[in-house]
Amino acid sequence: MKTTVLFSALFLSVSGLFAQTLSEAIKKTENERYADALIDFKALVAKEPTNGDVYFYYGDCYFEKGEVDSAILVWNKGSEMDKLTPMPLIGKFRVLWLKGDKAGAQGEVLKAMELTKGKKTNLKRAEVIRGIAEMYIESDNKDLDQALTLLQEAITKDPSNEDNYLLQGDALYAKTPQDASPAIKSYNIVLDINKNSPRGKLRVANIYQAAQNYEDANKIYKEAIAIDSTFAPAYRERAEMFMRFDKMKLAIQDWKKYLALNSNVESRYRYANAMFAAKQYCEVIEEVNTINQAGFRNFYTERMLAGSYAECQDYKGGAQFGLDASDRFFTVVPAANINFIDYKTRGSLLMKLGQDSLGLLEWERAAGMNENAAKELTLEIAKSYYKTKKYDKAIEMYLKRQALVELTLAEVYNLGQCYYAGPKNFKEADTLFGKVAAMSPNYAPAYLWRARSNYQMDLKNELWLAKPHYAKVLEVVVGEDRKKDSNKKMVIESARYLGNYYANSIEKDKAKVLENFQIVYDLDPNDTQAKQILGIK
Repeated sequence: MKTTVLFSALFLSVSGLFAQTLSEAIKKTENERYADALIDFKALVAKEPTNGDVYFYYGDCYFEKGEVDSAILVWNKGSEMDKLTPMPLIGKFRVLWLKGDKAGAQGEVLKAMELTKGKKTNLKRAEVIRGIAEMYIESDNKDLDQALTLLQEAITKDPSNEDNYLLQGDALYAKTPQDASPAIKSYNIVLDINKNSPRGKLRVANIYQAAQNYEDANKIYKEAIAIDSTFAPAYRERAEMFMRFDKMKLAIQDWKKYLALNSNVESRYRYANAMFAAKQYCEVIEEVNTINQAGFRNFYTERMLAGSYAECQDYKGGAQFGLDASDRFFTVVPAANINFIDYKTRGSLLMKLGQDSLGLLEWERAAGMNENAAKELTLEIAKSYYKTKKYDKAIEMYLKRQALVELTLAEVYNLGQCYYAGPKNFKEADTLFGKVAAMSPNYAPAYLWRARSNYQMDLKNELWLAKPHYAKVLEVVVGEDRKKDSNKKMVIESARYLGNYYANSIEKDKAKVLENFQIVYDLDPNDTQAKQILGIK
């Protein structure tokens, strides 16, 4: 939903306590103070139960808040209570449009337009048009061309109303997001009409933010805040920009300012969602627990709690708290709203509690939900099975992954390790380590494991199958690199094998025996075999 609410200048010009209260309620909606605005609208409906304009903007508040079902209920009530003025008809149009009944919706539009014929109704007709255009722009069933056509008439009828140009800019930007210049031109007209319009500034800043233009966006957000330091959406939008550019301290500062202006459950819920998206998990736990204590709880909050406890390390017993939240989540969530991350999170929490087998089963369930899930999770599942020496299961996961993506060098290497250590399929292991060597010809461990795999297929050295691979290790690892801790053992193993080869195979060569055992001795002066062969006491 969009972040501004459009209202007619008609209301601002009407005198009396009622009009002032209505404009204040609309202003609160515009400033995202939805809970406060709804209280005001309920009071207004109690005072004026047949005033269709109140019902329209009351429903609009719910629409902006994201509670479409509640908006529909209020708009329907308005059309029942006031059959004489046009705005309840626009409320009815919105209900039908949201439900996909375009023909019925158009019928309500025609009735409203009929009621606003003539010059004396110019302002009201422009207001009606904005109510129609807003739905064409903001609903899922968009009709941007129709919105733009209608707004031209609204501009003619009410040329100094900035809401016309705000909506026009919104429609233009939605139509051509790759070219924001027409939208910016429209928003600049808003600023020509009212240079102190924070809404106009905010729209332009949002475009710069979407274009990754941090400097200009930040500059214009500052201008919007300078115009009206209580304009909460500017702090929220800038906070989201800061998160986008990984400036979390600044983002949290702006979120705190936003909450200071709109300290209600819905705002804190929005903040928790933003922090969760930004992976600020410890902050999420604090916020969700706060709104839970206020009586606000749904499956989204349980999802956020489970995921945040899985990631945040600051809470003693956090894994159990997270698992409890996961239990509650799966109790209340509609099946259609479950995604693979929910099972992944549950698996992670179980593993944190030492229940690795159950955790991996949850991960496997997650990986089975769709191809994207499998791409993300099969590697971690395979590595976990390898770590717990369940090599057959690890191989199964790597093969599933291989059917979806091309395995990386590390993944091919690990799969070879699984075949070597698990089913002891040394031939397949050798093939895989050969692929690793082809992918990275200077990666010595690939040759080491080819040598080991071939040795396992030739334990009595009848064919000396490991010889070329051990020789390749010494070819790749040379000079001072042999002394590195990561290389020393493999070099010693390779030189020892080659020394024995030249001592015992048909290709006997005493000089090469001494050469290879000298390598062993240089790296390990305490090696008994090397000392014996080299005659060192």
